[in-house]
Amino acid sequence: MWMQLQSQYSHGYIVMPTLRSHGYALAVSSCFIILIAASQTDPSEVNALIDIKKSLIDPMDNLRNWNGGDPCIANWTGVQCYNKEKADGYFHVQDLDLMTMNLLGSLAPQLGLLSHLKILSFTWNNLTGTIPKEIGNITSLDLLLLSGNKLSGSLPDELGNLRNLSRLQVDENRLSGPIPESFANMVKVEHLHMNNNTFNGQLPTKLSKLPKLQHLLVDNNNLSGYLPSEFSMLQWLRILQLDNNNFSGNGIPSTYANFSSLVKLSLRNCSLQGAIPDFSSITNLSYLDLSWNQFTGHIPSNKLGDNMTTIDLSNNHLNGSIPLSFVYPHLQKLSLENNLLSGSIPASIWQNMAFNTKDKLTIYLQNNSLLDVLGNLNPPANVTLRLSGNPICKNSNIKSIGQYCGHDGHVDEVAQAPTNPSNFCSVQDCQADNFSEYDPSFPVLCFCAVPLRIGYRLKSPSFSTFLPI
Repeated sequence: MWMQLQSQYSHGYIVMPTLRSHGYALAVSSCFIILIAASQTDPSEVNALIDIKKSLIDPMDNLRNWNGGDPCIANWTGVQCYNKEKADGYFHVQDLDLMTMNLLGSLAPQLGLLSHLKILSFTWNNLTGTIPKEIGNITSLDLLLLSGNKLSGSLPDELGNLRNLSRLQVDENRLSGPIPESFANMVKVEHLHMNNNTFNGQLPTKLSKLPKLQHLLVDNNNLSGYLPSEFSMLQWLRILQLDNNNFSGNGIPSTYANFSSLVKLSLRNCSLQGAIPDFSSITNLSYLDLSWNQFTGHIPSNKLGDNMTTIDLSNNHLNGSIPLSFVYPHLQKLSLENNLLSGSIPASIWQNMAFNTKDKLTIYLQNNSLLDVLGNLNPPANVTLRLSGNPICKNSNIKSIGQYCGHDGHVDEVAQAPTNPSNFCSVQDCQADNFSEYDPSFPVLCFCAVPLRIGYRLKSPSFSTFLPI
């Protein structure tokens, strides 16, 4: 029979075979159909995706091709599958990325049925409702990205089951309640971005057991209690950002001087008090913001690391003199205004600095009790010096003192509490490069800045400053 079919085909046509041959052809066709049927998405995952779409409102019709065909074969929008079948003979969904699609609605519990998922992203939509606890069933998950929605309720304890998760990003939502202690089970997590919500209660001490944690961002919440001293055990932590919480009556643990990898420490407006620890042993530290607290005592005299770009100790109750050790080759912002500092201003802060064309250093010393300058008051053009509200401004014997003490239309003498400049600042004002944005921590309205980027873009950034255009 095979010879007969081969001969017929070689002459350019196929003659209908005998009944026996026809039966063989049916057998071959059946095998072919079985193979084709096996090359499809796991039916349970198809049904889950359908249910997920039912829970969403898609005004832009971005998911229009979810109405038919196979998710993996037909390349449904936002659905990425493994490039070969698993042992069960089915394709499985690897990534579900529905970022910035103007979606409304809620997250369906059926997300937990996508059991092979690596990436789940609904970032920057308008979703409401709660985070389903069933997501904690996706133990293969590597990235869980839910930033920039209107999600509410608490974080499910079940998310602590995600032992393969490397990044949890739920910032810019309306989430509340405590941060679950079960998150200490995320042994592979490197990035916890939970800022800009309304979480409350105590920071879990157990988070200090996360062996790979690099970023802990929980700023702009309602956290209270104390700063866990055990956090200093996080040997890979590079960013600790806790601004705008209420750790009232507590100070910075002395153990925080032992951070081995920290690059950024930001504890702005946290109702902290007591003395500032000596951070000189943190060699990689480049950004330190302890402003808008109730710190007292002297500024530690030991020199911080040479990588410092920003030191902000403003709006505290610090006294004593400015340390002579404040000499940093890459410094861009030194903010000590609105304290109780006295004595002389070391000219070494700005002397002998090797500025590149775009480098700038701004020094804010307003509203202290500073009397004179130790050295020559002749900062280079790249340096902006603000001295208003100090006794030195009344010293007529210092040449050109007036240019550092008066209003010039750029800086108010008394810094105001942080506001949100995006409501009234023109976007066109921030165009020095493609990465600039407004610095809400800065007392100048519509002040442009460049976010500090360390691996991932931070929603609550640190800044390298430059004057607005």
